Amino acid sequence: MRNPDTQLKKFILEAGLASKADIVEAENRALEKNETIGNALLSLGKIKEEDLRRTEAYVLGIPFVSLQGEKIDFAVLSLIPEPIARTNNIIAYQKTKEGLEVAMLDIDDLSVIDSVRKKVGLKILPRLTDQESVKYALLQYKKTLKAEFDDIIKKETASIKTIAETEGGESVSEKDLKEMAEDLPVVKIVDTLISHAIIQNTSDIHIEPGEHELIVRYRIDGLLRDAMVLPKEAAAGIIARIKVLSNLKLDEKRIPQDGRFKIENDGEKVSFRVSTLPTYYGEKTVIRILKENSKGFTLEALGFHGESLDRIHDGMKQRTGMVLAAGPTGSGKSTTLYTILDILNTPDVNISTVEDPIEYQMPRINQTQVKSEIGMTFANGLRALLRQDPDIVMVGEIRDGETASLAVNAALTGHLVLSTIHTNSAAGAVPRMIDMGVEPFLIVSTVKVVVAQRLVRRLTNSKEKYTLSEGELKALAGIIDLDRMLELLKLEKAIGDKDDWTTILFYRPKKSEESEDGYKGRVGIHEALKMSATIKEMVLKGGSADDIENQAKKEGMMTMIEDGIYQAVLGNTTTEEVLRVVSE
Repeated sequence: MRNPDTQLKKFILEAGLASKADIVEAENRALEKNETIGNALLSLGKIKEEDLRRTEAYVLGIPFVSLQGEKIDFAVLSLIPEPIARTNNIIAYQKTKEGLEVAMLDIDDLSVIDSVRKKVGLKILPRLTDQESVKYALLQYKKTLKAEFDDIIKKETASIKTIAETEGGESVSEKDLKEMAEDLPVVKIVDTLISHAIIQNTSDIHIEPGEHELIVRYRIDGLLRDAMVLPKEAAAGIIARIKVLSNLKLDEKRIPQDGRFKIENDGEKVSFRVSTLPTYYGEKTVIRILKENSKGFTLEALGFHGESLDRIHDGMKQRTGMVLAAGPTGSGKSTTLYTILDILNTPDVNISTVEDPIEYQMPRINQTQVKSEIGMTFANGLRALLRQDPDIVMVGEIRDGETASLAVNAALTGHLVLSTIHTNSAAGAVPRMIDMGVEPFLIVSTVKVVVAQRLVRRLTNSKEKYTLSEGELKALAGIIDLDRMLELLKLEKAIGDKDDWTTILFYRPKKSEESEDGYKGRVGIHEALKMSATIKEMVLKGGSADDIENQAKKEGMMTMIEDGIYQAVLGNTTTEEVLRVVSE
């Protein structure tokens, strides 16, 4: 059994890892969420996970192991199958005379320990580790999985080729297509494509027909990467299989189609949005992957900090008004809103949403799916849910004047409204709403804060330090105000008071076992515009987006590109990545 929380609290305080106020806040959360003090501190962002786990290990009197950067013998790693390792956060990393050493996040999970002991026939020696170590170790299963994937593709496409050739390509009937979709080789290939994509944390699968081949690409960390090239003859069966899964018309190839399906993968529910589009060489198919029961984030984990974080918290505290997330498709707007909803989701409020799609299923929140084909639009859905006595309303997207008007009226009539809007900057949200027909006086009366964001690729731990050359510094000076940026970095305590541009460290990606290009995952860069009295006056007088942004900067707003430079100085990303994303 674990030592009492009191002992853990004592060691955390003595080590200076958290303050007394942090402990009190964590205790309240632990009672509310029914979790340990340690996990509550972690959820609140008050302690680093490695520091917490090392302290827990010390209190429990067991070793702590970090597996980051460690190459595990595959013969040892594979003693625990990848699905079991992933589901239970348990990694076999070393075999000794005494037994099998396993790294775990929860060493009190006796049922898992016993299950692994029976499977491997060895004494299990539990060691405490952190989430990053588990993630790193799980990556080492990938090489084998890729080899398995390649073998399946090579083995199974031979039989698909024969089927397709004998069926005559374009003249294949619906009945024949259905038979092809249910053919075992096709099923295996599609299942493998999907499972491999999930393992790789792919957001989209692109299946693109060419003249002589079928190209499969995965979008990982915002960039498309080639995954596989299949024979052209495999296309009919694979597309048919995906259509069957998503309940689309098999023999309709002339017009675009949209569909959905769900699967459960290692205990995790995953939803897929399917879109088909006729092209010159056949139907192109794109599959969006959405993990429905993804664990909640914190605003800090998403990359928010300092003044931006304070402004969002201020907006969330309001009982009425609007909090908007702005940015292009795939910039993380929905994740930000879901995180805010998770924070606001307490027993004393009624939260209702209208979304397209419902990306994350959240307990105690009433989520409604848009279905335009039957008249269930954002506007109609919003009208309906306002009759459901909500306190907080989330509208997936404001995309037209009707939805914008309803959202504003909801904010005026005693509701806190969260929504997204497609603009490139926070300041750009104001003229966009005016273009939709919303009166300026209504905007200044309702909008509390606008957050604009992008996602940049995150550097792995295998990164190289460097300082900017004179040429690089000159190029950067053409993009941002260096003096202002220096002051912002000092204000955020990212650098020392005596640092200047000649001493500030930046980072480059470095190839490693974890990543071939030195990046893994993504982090947000943000700007948060607060609707101050001065900015309200500018909006009423018809001020441009540039004027509003300049005033917001005077009032302390860190722009997205400035936030990107801040993240680069912290070592989370690179200046090149920031400039690539912001310029898109």
